[in-house]
Amino acid sequence: MGANTAENTNLRLKAVLDVLTEEGWTGEKLNAGAVLGEAIARVPLNDHERELLSGGIPRGHKTLTSATAKLVKAGWLVKGRSGWSITDDGQRATVAFAEPAAFSAALDAGTPVPAGTPLPSAPAEKPAAKAATKAATPAAKAEEAPSKAGKVAGKAAKLIEEAVAPVAKVVRKRKPAAKAPAEAPAAPATEAPAVSAETIEQPDAVAVAGDFNILLGAPANWAPQYDEVQMELDLVDQLWKIAADLPAGFYSFKIALNRSWDENYGAFGVFDGPNHEVHHGGGLLVIQYDHRTRDIVLP
Repeated sequence: MGANTAENTNLRLKAVLDVLTEEGWTGEKLNAGAVLGEAIARVPLNDHERELLSGGIPRGHKTLTSATAKLVKAGWLVKGRSGWSITDDGQRATVAFAEPAAFSAALDAGTPVPAGTPLPSAPAEKPAAKAATKAATPAAKAEEAPSKAGKVAGKAAKLIEEAVAPVAKVVRKRKPAAKAPAEAPAAPATEAPAVSAETIEQPDAVAVAGDFNILLGAPANWAPQYDEVQMELDLVDQLWKIAADLPAGFYSFKIALNRSWDENYGAFGVFDGPNHEVHHGGGLLVIQYDHRTRDIVLP
């Protein structure tokens, strides 16, 4: 661990490249939240970095997320909608600047990777090869250890959970939106009209992706792929709903469909529009989304 946050952040940036390099050896793809979580697991947050900022985000986690822009600027990291990937130069940087001090100096100064630097070598016994050996029989598949992606995601979630525990102990017990009883009478004419589910083409999944996702239990914010941020469809009023106890604060988010950013809606139902913004006084926050208008409904 470094002597301060700046040194720690550079160590974690190198860890990000190491994790992405190892992806190529194992053939497993980690989402951005899991990559950041693994980097923080390898270089843990100190007491100062574990302090929570507005929205419940650990200081060190936010600093690292912002600092990854330096990896992109250096040409070592590419951020895409489907995830992050390391470039060949990024892999060579882990070889050319293997020592933490050299890596930090090169990144801060914009030093290019020396010509002729080889790509990092995979371990003698590749994890992927071991997995293939175990998968030779159905019985072996059943006994195979959890994938690295699963372990990393679990580690990331545990790390964030520990960081936000002081203010989010109750938040993780998310309250599901109330649904009408199976034999309830038809809704009064003054409420949203009850429409058959077959009459409206609904997306497969709807997520509320914003700056409070870790308070819902997700490993990272602005990440629509996680189960913890998925809304539930009420078949009676055809609204997607999510409810959670959140600390008082200013929150922003978008509605993202089918666990990706390919189709998302912001304020006033505008495709890829500006963020929804909510000034929340604390306690239960209920968000509803109407796919007919592509806009939210705050009760």
